[in-house]
Amino acid sequence: MRLIIAVGGNSLIRSGQRGTMEEQWENINATARAIAELSAAGHEILITHGNGPQVGNLLLMSDKTAELPELPLDYWGANTQGGIGYQLQSAVHTELRRRGLKRRVAAVVSRVEVRPDDPAFDDPTKPVGPFFDRETAERYAAENDWVVREDAGRGWRRVVPSPKPVSFVELAVVRSMLESGVVTIAVGGGGIPVVANGDGTYRGVEAVIDKDRASCLTARLLEADMLVISTDVANVMLDYGTPRARPLERVGAAELTAFRDAGHFAPGSMGPKIEAALEFIEAGGSAVVITDPGHLVAGVSGAGGTFVTA
Repeated sequence: MRLIIAVGGNSLIRSGQRGTMEEQWENINATARAIAELSAAGHEILITHGNGPQVGNLLLMSDKTAELPELPLDYWGANTQGGIGYQLQSAVHTELRRRGLKRRVAAVVSRVEVRPDDPAFDDPTKPVGPFFDRETAERYAAENDWVVREDAGRGWRRVVPSPKPVSFVELAVVRSMLESGVVTIAVGGGGIPVVANGDGTYRGVEAVIDKDRASCLTARLLEADMLVISTDVANVMLDYGTPRARPLERVGAAELTAFRDAGHFAPGSMGPKIEAALEFIEAGGSAVVITDPGHLVAGVSGAGGTFVTA
């Protein structure tokens, strides 16, 4: 099958971790082992990844270094594409070699087009960066002109505009790489957000595209068989954060839609993954898996994680 594997930024820096390089390498290596196993089984693989915690940390460092010029979000998106792409490329290549496979692995700096009049620019909703208590978050907001919001009961975070992706600029390049057998890393962090100038060129904008929406768009444009969303939990949960919490295993799109409409999935957490899953199925995709790195291989075969079908 052709698989789009969307690796969440929060599965690279997990809850309670500081985000050190040692921690990130350990987390990426765990994901890379599963991806190499799926590649060894003969699947075509495109890896996307999140970057919310990483971009947020870079923004914090930038804010603490006032003597340096301020850099925009599209630049930091490109920066994290390079850094995380390098780590994924190295880790997957190593795991493939351990299995005796000489398959090529490459990362592509990717631009994703958004519309300049997208209403998201007037209503920031996308969480980036680490979690804070309310007092700390409001202090950063006052000092740095941030918008901050509570995120699914886990703490407070900065939120930024998250416009809808409409096109993938490097699509033809990535398609050619997949068809040539290259394990490809692209659309990192949802892609670098750009708008068309009308003359065939593009310019970056201040935004962060949701990784799950961009991964879904990429899966549709590449006619993928399955969208695999790797996050930091083994299953989607109903009644998350309550004593009634219970995992979803195999679920049809209609039933999942009913759970969404009943308010089970928080907008800043599992909500975008559910929307991406439903959109992919509606567009003709065969299945979506939502799980953690340890259950990726089982999930693809329908034996683990949350497995969504039509």
